[in-house]
Amino acid sequence: MFSDLNVFKTAYAMATHAGQRQSVIARNIANADTPGYQPRDIESFQKTFESSGREVAMTATRVGHLNGIGGPKPWAEIEATPSGDPNGNGVSVEEEMLKGVEVKRQHDRALAIYKSSMNILRSSVGRA
Repeated sequence: MFSDLNVFKTAYAMATHAGQRQSVIARNIANADTPGYQPRDIESFQKTFESSGREVAMTATRVGHLNGIGGPKPWAEIEATPSGDPNGNGVSVEEEMLKGVEVKRQHDRALAIYKSSMNILRSSVGRA
């Protein structure tokens, strides 16, 4: 009954995106001393969500029922801006650490949305 709500799909997609981006950032940091390694990244969740062309408004599938469309998708890696190291390595550890903090905030935001939505649902069915 409540398994297909748009807010949960969005929170799940946001958390999945954060996890995948954190993996890419960790790989960049792990290769910070690899000669010729160029950093990778994933487009921001907002940019990907806006360009996906998904309808944000909810659609009714039957009387008394609202349901969102689509679901989370894997995000493609893109070339990140290289730092210009003399050995050809483009990883800036400082920039990667800042990206890691940004991703943690995104993941925390997704969890907060999920928890808040769960609390609202519990309250609505009388299980506060």
